[in-house]
Amino acid sequence: MSDVIEALTRVLQARRNADPDTSYVAQLYGKGLDKILEKVGEEATEVLIAAKNVEHATDRDAGAAPPAKALTGEVADLWFHTMVMMVQLNIEPQAVLDELEERFGLSGLDEKANRRP
Repeated sequence: MSDVIEALTRVLQARRNADPDTSYVAQLYGKGLDKILEKVGEEATEVLIAAKNVEHATDRDAGAAPPAKALTGEVADLWFHTMVMMVQLNIEPQAVLDELEERFGLSGLDEKANRRP
């Protein structure tokens, strides 16, 4: 597993028992799965909007933050909140990496056809 993902997973696991007054993640855990899922959905929407901003960026936007940088930040937020969700559900992020590794080299069409309903 990536060193960053491994380290973040350990921090997120530790935050499950942290004081919600001192930890944003502890607050999320305290509010329960529905709030965590709401954040994942919110971040997913922000990724979509940021991606459209990259697609439609023009030279007129020269003074603003680069749209690709904004997209990268939004994807990081989505991954972070997704990891919070995974830890809440006691699923190791390594399971996602294992799944991606298993699919590597497999045609996307074949992989999709092999999915179980």
